[in-house]
Amino acid sequence: KPRPLPIRTAYPAGHFLYIDMRYIKQAMTLAQQIQILQNRGLMIADTNKAERTLDVISYFRLADYWYHLEANHCTHQFLPDSHFEEVLAYYYFDKDLKALLFKAIQTIEVAVRSKVVKHFTPTCGPFWFMDAARAVNQRRFQANLYTIKKEVGRSKERYIREHFRKYTAPDLPPVWKTLEVISLGALSKLFNNFSESQLKHNVAREFGLNHHKFLSSWLESLTSLRNHCAHHARVWNRAYPLKPAMPRVMPNKWITNFTFRDGSLYAQLSCIVYWLNAIDANNTFVGDLKLLLLRNKSIDPVMMGFPSNWRQEPLWQL
Repeated sequence: KPRPLPIRTAYPAGHFLYIDMRYIKQAMTLAQQIQILQNRGLMIADTNKAERTLDVISYFRLADYWYHLEANHCTHQFLPDSHFEEVLAYYYFDKDLKALLFKAIQTIEVAVRSKVVKHFTPTCGPFWFMDAARAVNQRRFQANLYTIKKEVGRSKERYIREHFRKYTAPDLPPVWKTLEVISLGALSKLFNNFSESQLKHNVAREFGLNHHKFLSSWLESLTSLRNHCAHHARVWNRAYPLKPAMPRVMPNKWITNFTFRDGSLYAQLSCIVYWLNAIDANNTFVGDLKLLLLRNKSIDPVMMGFPSNWRQEPLWQL
């Protein structure tokens, strides 16, 4: 059987002690899970309801939502007056927030695909994404082209299947078909590695951005956020390692207070609002988010990185 990797513990003078640690814990019943939480100080008013909840939302999925309520992350003891219902409020808020985000990301993703085809193709032709001469980094180009071929190859879209039945070359359909079925991550890498700066500038300006480097950064961070939403991961108070570039000056309504944590959700939300406004001035994202917060008054926007005066920001006013 495969052996677990040893734990390496550092000692003075550069010496290390390797300890072979085996996982020996066994599965727990729902009742045992409830008892553990109570022993650690989590207040549970209705244990039957808590069991029913854990039966459909796993212990370790909810654990992400009570982590910030722990007084000690080693012993997992809870802060005084921590309640199971509070944990559920965070979970269901995050669930609704992800639904709102996913809808917004869909709008942005579809628009970016369309604008890239619009600006790149008249100059570079229908198969520019397969042209290594138009790539900044050849290694990244080859890796991404391999990914694109895999993603197109497993597509079940009618127009992709019909294309392959009718044509034998080139290896992939033209860009206006291919870009519709590749992942946002592949699209982001394709845009970032494209060598024609002026064409990338043209796409960025469609979204009210002064430079394509901002669009590249926003695409990278949006890909990460989209994946968290798609895989039902916590998004609400997460610290994001991929931070979107935050220009201080923008052509359209933007923020003025930059004292927030740049790895917070607020930074990503601000980019999404700006992006959506450039695509559809009548979008309802800001109003929908404010309504979601109004329905969840126990949720503190500060935990998502919102500065205290965010409602006064031009970007966040209806």
